[in-house]
Amino acid sequence: MNRRNFVGQSALLTTGIIAMPKLMFAKTNQKYGLQLFSLREQLPKDVKGVIAKVAEAGYKQVETFGYSKESGFWGLSAVEFKKLLRSNGLTTPSGHYGMDAFLKSGDINVIDDAIEAAKILEQDYVVIPYISPNLRQTANDIKSLVNWVNIAAKRVQNAGLKLSYHNHNFEFEPVEGQMLMEVLLKNTDADLVDFEMDIYWVVRAGQDPVKWLENYPGRFKLIHAKDMDKADPKLNTEVGSGSIDFQEIFAVTKYQNVRYYIVEQENFKMDPYASIAQSNKYLRNVL
Repeated sequence: MNRRNFVGQSALLTTGIIAMPKLMFAKTNQKYGLQLFSLREQLPKDVKGVIAKVAEAGYKQVETFGYSKESGFWGLSAVEFKKLLRSNGLTTPSGHYGMDAFLKSGDINVIDDAIEAAKILEQDYVVIPYISPNLRQTANDIKSLVNWVNIAAKRVQNAGLKLSYHNHNFEFEPVEGQMLMEVLLKNTDADLVDFEMDIYWVVRAGQDPVKWLENYPGRFKLIHAKDMDKADPKLNTEVGSGSIDFQEIFAVTKYQNVRYYIVEQENFKMDPYASIAQSNKYLRNVL
């Protein structure tokens, strides 16, 4: 909105002519980054070179994955990895941390290790990236998962961070009459748990991202921008060049205080660095 439009609409609002608070007070956010899982094949070979190329592709933020207490991030400690990011002008608002051991047995060390790394990196979010099939076979499994997620969320909150949950397509498949995605959304505290919508996997599951955003406003604070190949839905492609209508989806997310948009691509038909640069350019133009 330019200055002239703002002044004009403010005057109309004062006289009570405009009754559109959603448009007037919506918070938009233009922060977008790259999920480093996109470059999982390259990172172990040359972590410093890969991070430099991510910055060269136009990114200012990355989302981490693959951390372990023993090996850190591809051989770098959390402290060293933070220095590497900063030296390339990058920050990291969120990280994917494997939680299966905690979700299975309640091993609190898993949560604490993730919190320790996230705080060193100055991340806002600890993200649950995936749940193994053996932990989600029955309705009782679903109930147990929700309980563990709530426990983890409280511990993460106590550390000054926020827990988020990243979906795939299995969350939308009924398990003894229960849909994990719906159960999580309805039975986790909105003050404790946010969600990271992976748009590709929502569409792959036969669901409408817009409907989920509208049915659960404010719960999806992070968005994985991952496009679907037009010829083969099982493949990804550069954001904005596939079959998913991102502009329709972003028209909704812009009014829901989404904090971060994160590019992720799991397979490539072109040079990966050219691909992520193309996706970056698209988001820069539409957000």
